[in-house]
Amino acid sequence: MQEKLQQRLQSLKSEYEAGQKMTAELEVKQANLHDTLLRISGAIQVLEEVLSEANESDLAENEAVPEADNAKAEVV
Repeated sequence: MQEKLQQRLQSLKSEYEAGQKMTAELEVKQANLHDTLLRISGAIQVLEEVLSEANESDLAENEAVPEADNAKAEVV
């Protein structure tokens, strides 16, 4: 009986160690994933800002073009 208890104890200790190792590995993966998501989020923000500025610039150019066309029309 005592031998079976010792075997069970050893088995549980092994499972516990394996669980701790897996937890540590998952924590590392979680930290790496968190860092990756932060980088992606930053890249998204930068691209959205660049696109917003480009759209504003395009709008300003499009508004300026009709004025130039009107001036040419008056000259003709």
